Amino acid sequence: MTETMFLKSLLEITMLICFGAAWPISIYKSWTSRSSRGKSALFLVVIIVGYLAGIGKCLLDSTHWSVVALYVVNVTMVSIDMLLYFRNEALEKKTAESC
Repeated sequence: MTETMFLKSLLEITMLICFGAAWPISIYKSWTSRSSRGKSALFLVVIIVGYLAGIGKCLLDSTHWSVVALYVVNVTMVSIDMLLYFRNEALEKKTAESC
């Protein structure tokens, strides 16, 4: 691996760790609030598509597995947050119907 390739991977890993640090907090808030307020399914889909594009780029470039693994972890966390979004939407609808 050349110095430039190493630096590119290091920068990408740093970006993924920084972006990924926010998802556990978002998941926790989605889980505990039981509300979809302030969330957007479209936004979550756009994020997932972006991470999947990153995985595709890594596979085409034969990027080190650790970078791909970080993309997979991030996609998984966003997917969990999306599932919680739909759960919370259903809970809100059920609550509205019972009132």
